[in-house]
Amino acid sequence: MRVAVVDSHTGGEPTRVVLSGGPDLGSGGMADRLTRFRQHFDRFRSAIVNEPRGSDAIVGALLCDPPDSSCQAGVIFFNNVGYLGMCGHGTIGLVATLAHLGSIQPGPLRIATPVGIVSAELHGNGEATVRNVPSYRHRKDVTIDVNGYGQMTGDVAWGGNWFFLVKGKSPIPISLANIDGLTHLAWSIRQALVRGGITGAEGAEIDHIEIFSAASHGRNFVLCPGKSYDRSPCGTGTSAKMACLYADGLLQPGDVWKQESITGSMFEGRIELIDGQVIPLIRGSAFVTAQSELVLDERDPFCWGIPA
Repeated sequence: MRVAVVDSHTGGEPTRVVLSGGPDLGSGGMADRLTRFRQHFDRFRSAIVNEPRGSDAIVGALLCDPPDSSCQAGVIFFNNVGYLGMCGHGTIGLVATLAHLGSIQPGPLRIATPVGIVSAELHGNGEATVRNVPSYRHRKDVTIDVNGYGQMTGDVAWGGNWFFLVKGKSPIPISLANIDGLTHLAWSIRQALVRGGITGAEGAEIDHIEIFSAASHGRNFVLCPGKSYDRSPCGTGTSAKMACLYADGLLQPGDVWKQESITGSMFEGRIELIDGQVIPLIRGSAFVTAQSELVLDERDPFCWGIPA
């Protein structure tokens, strides 16, 4: 079984786009196809992003025929432990991949995802702007008891994925030298949310934790669902952050919000208001690193990946 892929990175965070060789998910909306993917083809997800072919940091993107004729592509994002409703860095990576393949030219395009249609624009300099799904703060100033760290307060917000955004400066300096400590802190926060029964809307699990170095235009550290940190500033995390800033009156339409990752890469964000909803726009760069063919041989005991 051969799977054609293109690898890229957005601000250091890798994306692997599956061009062909993936499962047949049938027709219908992207949310329905995601359900089929999860229920019937989950081992394919593991094969593409987990070791020995992948790593905990890789986000996979299954390229699909779009269900809406106004879209240039459909996509389902997945990682080492499951599936993502939306992925900002992955969308920028997808745009760079489509440009690399000659499938698109500079200008606007629409992409169907399981959480709705997002639009993007490929700029002449190779950067891309993603116009994300509506984002919002679900709960403000939620205080939790975090084992080993005491009480911590943050906001619960949606930016295409569910986030807990810790308020105040991180107790651990946000630098690459402190990855282990930051991972432990963020994982402890996630466990505290579960113990406290704190969720997103309709009981959704909060599976992304976002910690900041400063109140404004500082570095962040985002722990993703599979316990891997985001090398990019995190597009959906930037969206959630801007939704909270707008709710607090600290960001207005047209203002620029710069969010820096722990690796030093930067996203430039701003918001629009449409029918009272916050629509985030995230601008960043992605670079193609490989175009290759993966081989899945069922004689291989690790053909379907080593579970994370």
